[in-house]
Amino acid sequence: MFLNRIIGVLKLDVDTYEEIEADETATSQAAIVVAIVAIIGGLIGGATTAIVGGSFFGTFLQQLLTAFIGWFIWSYVTYFVGTSFFSGKATSGEMLRVLGFAQAPGILIIIPFCGWFLGWIWTLVCTFIAIRQGLDLDNMKALATAVVAFIAVLVVYFAIGAILGLLGLGAGAVGALF
Repeated sequence: MFLNRIIGVLKLDVDTYEEIEADETATSQAAIVVAIVAIIGGLIGGATTAIVGGSFFGTFLQQLLTAFIGWFIWSYVTYFVGTSFFSGKATSGEMLRVLGFAQAPGILIIIPFCGWFLGWIWTLVCTFIAIRQGLDLDNMKALATAVVAFIAVLVVYFAIGAILGLLGLGAGAVGALF
């Protein structure tokens, strides 16, 4: 059933998205999809970083953490935007499931040179369908939800980056005193 769901998502089969949305036990399967894509991306990113003298482990760990944190933030922000502003009907769990599975095309990063781009485009399409089906919206409201949620997530990421940057500057200043 798990593999059939991945294939259905990759085939952009709306019935598969509806099945995933309705199955409350599929959240762990969605997490596995996120993990597989993150592990593959982490291995490739880590190897690339190591080749140029960076830390394989640091890049690998960053990829894993970013994938899961990003999945949660994106799912909850999309859920909030879709239900609050565009009359979507969903639970946060439903959005976690469909948006987790929508990351499946990310495995295409294993194809040299163009795989990351193909995976990125395909993931965008899968994400649109996941938002539309998960929130029970029409195409225009799903697109508006995606755009508003994307802007909101960017603001959150920039805010987190600014806070961490300031903390880093503060820590550096304190460290310079000693």
